[in-house]
Amino acid sequence: MVLKILVIGLGSMGKRRIRLLKAINSSIVVYGVDKDNERCIQVSNEYKIKTYTNLSDVLYGMDIKPDAAIISTSPLSHAAIISECLAAGLDVFTELNLVSDKYEENIKQAASKGKVLFLSSTFLYRDEIQYIWKKAESCNTVLNYTYHVGQYLPDWHPWEDYRDFFVSDKRTDGCREIFAVEFPWLQKVFGPVKDFNVIKGKSSLLDVDYPDTYHLLLYHENGTMGSLQVDVVSRKAVRNLEIYGGDIYLLWDGTPEGLKLYNYEAKKYENIILYDNVEHMEGYSRFVIENAYQNELEAFLEEVSGRKAAKYSFEEDMETLRLIDMIEGKA
Repeated sequence: MVLKILVIGLGSMGKRRIRLLKAINSSIVVYGVDKDNERCIQVSNEYKIKTYTNLSDVLYGMDIKPDAAIISTSPLSHAAIISECLAAGLDVFTELNLVSDKYEENIKQAASKGKVLFLSSTFLYRDEIQYIWKKAESCNTVLNYTYHVGQYLPDWHPWEDYRDFFVSDKRTDGCREIFAVEFPWLQKVFGPVKDFNVIKGKSSLLDVDYPDTYHLLLYHENGTMGSLQVDVVSRKAVRNLEIYGGDIYLLWDGTPEGLKLYNYEAKKYENIILYDNVEHMEGYSRFVIENAYQNELEAFLEEVSGRKAAKYSFEEDMETLRLIDMIEGKA
């Protein structure tokens, strides 16, 4: 059977998903939907797919009958689109939501219809994170870590003004997105966060009405202690992780070639190379690689086929978003 997948939202992420779907399996039939007709025309010409400007028409007014949807619109629009796609009988993959609007309703609707509800959590599909997870599980002592993630907000999408996309909204701001990217894997690797202390503030002249810098001390249920710094002001894109304990010292700079394990018996670092081939799109920082985006799409297709469950669920994300709300002082 030929799989038909509808990509909703034809911005940078939607185009990435189309490109990767075609790389995974050229027999997949991909359709695109976006309210912006110019985007539709551009994507149709570039990727040789049919595109439409009205989602309801595609779901109910045409004889397309897609099997699944990939939702790559801005986060605040996700909840309603997820509900509409589930109601039409589609399996659903969605980018980060950043808010838990209609989570419980959509989880129940997916279950009642026997449909997959898959949430992107790209870093859980990075080979480096899988390696770090295994190393952490093999340690016999309590771990500690320091982790700094930052990038100057106007550099996120250099092709558009940062005030013109979702990071300008306080509900889906840039620091919140970083938290939503990092906490799923941090809590898988080090365990649920039990307690935290936070200081936050605005240290830039960016035209945003939310804190642009956070410093956290995290205490995990298993005793792991971590220091997490998140910001949207660093003029150099950084992702610097240091994990240390009685039987491990590991560094990672977020790049495929930047994972290093210290051999304390030989007193030297070992470079850990996990990729035969790394796909990178020009215009993105060095630690944004296409491999993980493709891995999670393949995982979605595996779950749709019933072969394998996802690494991260909407239920888990509800807890992640509750934690972020507490850090931001919203709960």
